[in-house]
Order: sequence, then structure tokens, then C-alpha cells
Amino acid sequence: MKIKRVSEHIWSLKTWMLVPIHVWIVVEEDGITLVDAGMPMMAKGIMKFIKQLNAGPLQRILLTHGHVDHVGAVKKILRESKVPVFAHRIEIPYLEGELLYPKRKKLEQNLPKQLTQPLLEDEIGSLKTIGGLIPFLTPGHSPGHVVYYHEKDKVLLAGDLFTSKKGKLRPPMFTANMVEAVKSSNIVWELKPLRLEVCHGSTVFHPAEQLDEYVKKVEKKLGAI
Repeated sequence: MKIKRVSEHIWSLKTWMLVPIHVWIVVEEDGITLVDAGMPMMAKGIMKFIKQLNAGPLQRILLTHGHVDHVGAVKKILRESKVPVFAHRIEIPYLEGELLYPKRKKLEQNLPKQLTQPLLEDEIGSLKTIGGLIPFLTPGHSPGHVVYYHEKDKVLLAGDLFTSKKGKLRPPMFTANMVEAVKSSNIVWELKPLRLEVCHGSTVFHPAEQLDEYVKKVEKKLGAI
């Protein structure tokens, strides 16, 4: 597993399974947050790195969504460290196998029922900051997909909102609703992060500068289908 420091508070851990798979370690005063949990084989390396950091205990796992390549190491990690797991309330019935993910052929019980907690919301439905990260609902790739913004470091952990290649934004793979995903990509305009990290791809610096071109290309492709 390859480890890279993304910013002052964030590290990226990467493995390869035909495509790169990233998870992220975020360090704050109260300890460590893991964003996404990759594949089962990553669990040992994730926990080893957390111990090497010596920056406090693992406090929580935040999921961008519930697909198997984002939750794979959760159960193994929880055997060693009993911490809460969070996802958007919309996503939970899909990852628990109660609802069928759009355009999937069978139910996916990717995590046991009642293991995952909903991210907290305020009275108007905005997601509350957790572990130094601000979550934003960005549906499209999955119904309850979420991105996490680290305001201090100006880093957006974007999960599968995009993929990327050689620092360029690319459409996410296996996306149920690309029209909705394109709408969700406007979060990049709102936040204007210095860098954007995706699960499957490389870092994109100043992604807002690419967004117009990205949206035009995807919408043109959708119009041709």
C-alpha cells in the first residue's frame, strides 16, 4: 500500500485492483478519522499506519457511500477498534441491502444492519461538521453519496463524484445517474478547493478551473446516448 501526505492534516493510502483505490486518514485534535475503507486487504495496512502516526486513536469511519470498494475493510477494522461508522441516511438502506442500488441487479448487504449511523443534520437538513470535515450530499453515483471538505487544508475528499487521470477530472465509473452526478459536481464551484482527491485516480489541483470543460464534455456525451 502506498502512503502519501496530501496536506497538513490528511494522508492518502492507496492500493491497486485494476484501478487505484484510495482511502484517507484525517488527523485532528481529538484523534483520527478514516474516510472510506477500501477493500478488506487494506485493513491491516490502515491500522498499522494509524499506529505509526501516533496522533491519537481512530475515532470514527466516514463513508462517501456504501459500494463494496469503499466499505471493504470496515468489519476487520472494527474487530480491532470499536468506533462508529457514518454514512448519509439516504445511503444506509442501500448499503445494508434493504433497497436495490439503482441499475444494480441484486441487493448488496455490504455492511451488517444497524452498524452504520446517519451523519448528523441540522434543522434544515444540512450535514454537520464531523472530525474536522464538512459533509455535502452529492447524489448521482449512488443515492446518498457524500463528499467531505477539510476547510483548513482546502481539500475536498470526493469519493466517486469524479475519477481523474493525470490531474484531469473524468466521469465516475458505474454511475447510476450521471445527470444527477453532474449537478452534484457544482459543489466544486461552491467550495473552490485547492485540491480534490478521488478514490479512483490522481490528485486534481484547482478543480474549479476544469469544471466548465468537464460538465460540457459529460453533457455532450449524455446528449449523444
